[in-house]
Amino acid sequence: MRKQIVIRMGGWLIVACMATTPLYAETGSPTALEAVVREVLEHNPELKLYEADIAVATGGRTTAGLWANPEVSGALGRKRVWNEANALTGKGGAGELSVTQLFEWPGRIELRKAMADRDIELAELRLEQFRAVLAARAKIAAYAVFAAREKAVAARETAGHLLALREVLIQRGQAGLTPLLETRVIEAIELNLQRNAGEASLAAQAALFDVNQLRGAAPDAEFSIGPMPLVFRPIARSRDELVALARSNDFLVRVRALERARQGVRVDLAKHERFPAVSAGPFMSEEQAGDRERVLGAAVSLPLPLWNRNQGNLDAARAQRLQADTSLDLAQRDVERRVIEAAVIYDTKLREMAKWQPDSIQQLREAAELADRHYRLGAVPVSTYLELQTQYVETLGGVLDTKQEALEAATQLELLTATPLSLADTVPAEEMP
Repeated sequence: MRKQIVIRMGGWLIVACMATTPLYAETGSPTALEAVVREVLEHNPELKLYEADIAVATGGRTTAGLWANPEVSGALGRKRVWNEANALTGKGGAGELSVTQLFEWPGRIELRKAMADRDIELAELRLEQFRAVLAARAKIAAYAVFAAREKAVAARETAGHLLALREVLIQRGQAGLTPLLETRVIEAIELNLQRNAGEASLAAQAALFDVNQLRGAAPDAEFSIGPMPLVFRPIARSRDELVALARSNDFLVRVRALERARQGVRVDLAKHERFPAVSAGPFMSEEQAGDRERVLGAAVSLPLPLWNRNQGNLDAARAQRLQADTSLDLAQRDVERRVIEAAVIYDTKLREMAKWQPDSIQQLREAAELADRHYRLGAVPVSTYLELQTQYVETLGGVLDTKQEALEAATQLELLTATPLSLADTVPAEEMP
């Protein structure tokens, strides 16, 4: 009965101790997270692809605003002239030369320039989107490294305590079934903690690989990631405001809106291309076969729109505009769901963290160490001792996971709204408790 009461008291202590500081208790450099983001944004190699896309679109805009080059054509030959008696009356050279310029129907070049302008806007928007996603991925990966390392340290430290205790019990050589079973239980929990420590170390290494890949470094390159002194704040905007922001600011929605505008211009251009372009220019022809003749004039040519009135391209452009309208509508509906989902997750995690007590993880750690010392003296039952040791590791992992989930939801909200909501900020060193 006494053991059950002690176990229940230990359980209540664990429930009450659920955090390190108010919302975030890590200590260390207050700019650790920002340093990782800055490093990634400065050295990520994939940024060059998006910057090159802007250069490509800019080149297309330059080409779209240019007239077609004039065409020069000519011919040289010999001419012979016979009279009615079939007698050769003259011979000599003959040739012609013409220069023609293609004249687009008024407004067609402006439509092509408008399409090229949309391409530039799309390229710039995709670069902006990639930088925002890159910063979010860097934050989450950096915190994942920190959290996994903390889990590994706690598991390894606790496993070390159990190993030392097991060795002491073996040296004592206590006879009886109960000491033997207690030793085996301690050994089993120690092995599980060692396994957890190994898995956490692998998770930290995998997250570090992600960070190195984002910053364009070798996978095994050394990169210092310090503690993450973050504080989470409530969402200052209502759900309706977040949804409105996401419907107008979300990168995917903006991309779909630009694509829709571009398809609208394409429809106008397809309508415009039903009218043929005109080629016009001067020409000269000269013949020297007996008499010398020279002709100067102007030539005009245009295709007759009898069989092809560009109806196929017009129908295709209208169908693509309908696809763009549908894609925009689906993107807006999807972003509404995702922003509400992220807000619900963040609020839930925030309420959970609001129940935590300052320095509770440290207190729980001290309680586990206290139980370790008193168990050696026989003052604490093995059930309470083992419960405190395992719950310390599990609670620390739960706290870190909750913070990571809150950080992911916060970055997701900022990505969807394309607005700095200041939900998860670093704490300056002088403000750390």
